[in-house]
Amino acid sequence: MEAQKKRFLDNGNQTVTDLSTGLTWDQREPKYMKWQSAVDYAKESNHGGYNDWRLPTLEELMGLLDRSQLKAPLLDLRFFPGVEANHYWTSETEVMPTGTAAKYVSFNRGGTGRRNIVQKNCVRLVR
Repeated sequence: MEAQKKRFLDNGNQTVTDLSTGLTWDQREPKYMKWQSAVDYAKESNHGGYNDWRLPTLEELMGLLDRSQLKAPLLDLRFFPGVEANHYWTSETEVMPTGTAAKYVSFNRGGTGRRNIVQKNCVRLVR
């Protein structure tokens, strides 16, 4: 847990910087929406005075998992208050027999999966 504390920097504008990757994350409570709406939301966001928000890659989002947490959500709540123990969209998609699916990371159990983009998941923006 102490390593996590030194890993993140609260920027004071509802964003947090991951000092190990240089990525800046949106700290606000996650939105819940379909994948394309999430992509559009990221493009339109100017949160914290920045306009280059996007959905994270699978690897980036997996990097936020904090497996030292004893219960879900598996994320450091000191830096990500209001996080839900739920699935979070990534930017990665693939064509499936049933339509286009996007990959997600579960902050409930720490796994990954894919879900049809017409379904809803939580969104955590990054830049």
